[in-house]
Amino acid sequence: MTRSVQALAYSRPSALESIRGGRQLGLETSGGRTPRGAEAAPHFFTGFLSSPRAAARGLLAVADVAGARYHRPTPTASLDPVVTGNGDRLRFESFSGCCGVYARLDVERDGLDGATTGHGTTNVDVNNPLREALSRLTGDDPLHLRVGPDELTVTTLDGPVVEKKVPLPDRWLRGFAEAQVVSAGFDLRAELSAPEAVSFLRSLPQRAGAASRGAMWVVPAGRTLRPTTRPVPGAVCLPGPERLAALRRVLRDATALRVYGPVAEGAAVAGAWEAVLPGMRLTLTLSPDTARGFSGEGGVLEALATEEAAADAELVSVLLAWEPRIDPGELAARAGLTVQRIRAALIRLGTAGRVGYDVAEAAYFHRELPYDADRAERHNPRLVSARALVSAGAVEIDGDPARVASGERVYRVRESAGVLSCTCQWWADHRGGRGPCKHALAVRMARREAARTAAGPAAGAASVGGAR
Repeated sequence: MTRSVQALAYSRPSALESIRGGRQLGLETSGGRTPRGAEAAPHFFTGFLSSPRAAARGLLAVADVAGARYHRPTPTASLDPVVTGNGDRLRFESFSGCCGVYARLDVERDGLDGATTGHGTTNVDVNNPLREALSRLTGDDPLHLRVGPDELTVTTLDGPVVEKKVPLPDRWLRGFAEAQVVSAGFDLRAELSAPEAVSFLRSLPQRAGAASRGAMWVVPAGRTLRPTTRPVPGAVCLPGPERLAALRRVLRDATALRVYGPVAEGAAVAGAWEAVLPGMRLTLTLSPDTARGFSGEGGVLEALATEEAAADAELVSVLLAWEPRIDPGELAARAGLTVQRIRAALIRLGTAGRVGYDVAEAAYFHRELPYDADRAERHNPRLVSARALVSAGAVEIDGDPARVASGERVYRVRESAGVLSCTCQWWADHRGGRGPCKHALAVRMARREAARTAAGPAAGAASVGGAR
């Protein structure tokens, strides 16, 4: 497994401290990106939390996921949560070590009482003493929040005093991107009131050993969700129900539970579970199986395989300004592209950690993950293999099916309604449910290259004619 080491540096540890008039939650930031460029310790917010207890529990839930491995639990170093300032809200994100659970706490305008929220993305220090202090926070007395160093810290501290080095596998980066792409296909499937949400979540298994074998399905029944053994119409997939344990952190303050997912068609699928809190939302997105992380879903591969999407993504990235909601139609008008090309560009930007997806608002949002997420594309195994096949001349695209020589075998790739199928074992196992195989990707690349080559002379002639 390819991995690197992510180095995080903080001016001091984050802490919950007593100050004049109450308490202050000081969240220290590491190196990140802002509209002003890269900063060693950006400042995003100073003010009050409208619901301190709910915010503390939500932040702990995000930290829980960052330090968890739900498949084959083992001790692991966790990456500190990521925080993004979007001008009107703060978003705290994390991803599990097993690559199967994505968590995000959105603290919205109603949850913040203070100056305008800044713009940018960085990591925040969530250390063990801070976790213990937050877990003891039981009341809703005024709580001052500071995200980033104050002026005193900036002027009195010389260099980082807290350093963390955490392994960062490529599959973790790919999974972070795939979770955003998968979420874009979700719709609201069910909504439970607070009492029903508490009852339902407390009825679920709390340990992996207690989970039922295979996917669990639930179907809306009156005001609650009822378990079912198969994906009947209207059913919602709940793979690895013990992975919702972090939601129990916020049950006391939850006002509703919303469930998002695709239409159930038989196979286990991913889904998102959102706890609605006063002025904020905590969302957990689960991969289709506890043993199946998001890194192998392949949802971004089609967009990564096109040079057109690469150029479009570069153009779109210049137009982004840490918006809390990205409007594809507005971007299309500004960029002079079709909405379809804008969506492909956003998928590609998601792979580079430059946009996320909010299922509650059905919209992308701008953020710049504070690490080299471009590695997720450079080292994607299927993408690398497909490019190697094309470079080696192993793809024959004359006629249907196309032929791809790989190893000692020749695979046939057919196209039907825009979908490429293959005679390889990957297609037989997944039937396109985890993205295209390397042979289908290679055929797609070869056909696009052939189309560009064929259009080249004609385009050149048109250009010359126009010049006259």
